[in-house]
Amino acid sequence: MSSDALADYVALDPTMGLWDRVFTVAPLVLIGTHGPDGELDLAPKHMVTAIGWGPYFGFVCTPRHGTYRNIEREGTFAVSYLRPDQVVLSSLTAAPRCEDDSKPNVAVLDTFATSNGRDGFIRGGYLFLECRTHSITDGFGDHSLIAGEITAAYADPAALRASDGDDRDTVERAPLLAYLSPGRWSEIRASFSFPFPAGFKR
Repeated sequence: MSSDALADYVALDPTMGLWDRVFTVAPLVLIGTHGPDGELDLAPKHMVTAIGWGPYFGFVCTPRHGTYRNIEREGTFAVSYLRPDQVVLSSLTAAPRCEDDSKPNVAVLDTFATSNGRDGFIRGGYLFLECRTHSITDGFGDHSLIAGEITAAYADPAALRASDGDDRDTVERAPLLAYLSPGRWSEIRASFSFPFPAGFKR
């Protein structure tokens, strides 16, 4: 196998801001936790993913953030998947904390509690997950992977796939928010069937 084709591409230093050089597509969610004072904390995250096909969810965080410390202390967190019209709301939750470590922007958002009554969701999302901490893996530079086991999940009926419906219609009816890292976003309304080969199994 020849590597000659690599000459057609720009070589990037993977240690020097690799993920700032190109756009990548990701979901945008809010992670809901509660602080030592019991107050709800919401933080936007885009480095998120399902882990396998079972009830597991993971995201990248850093020990410098209250979200990490809250999860490490309490062992639970909530996930709200956002819609395109909630971009500004997600930006509000990313505002810096005040000198007293509070986030007053969160207090003005329309939120509701998880079943444990402590973590919280933002109203208007299309998918909500309640998670208990499975593991926290440090050592990815100054970042960590937080994995949770999903203990409860809720979805807007309009966003659910229907066995007797067309998936294309589902996406048109309930558009998806895509975060284009770094620093842009898009609304997904059109989708196409993926050309899986015959006999493909996941």
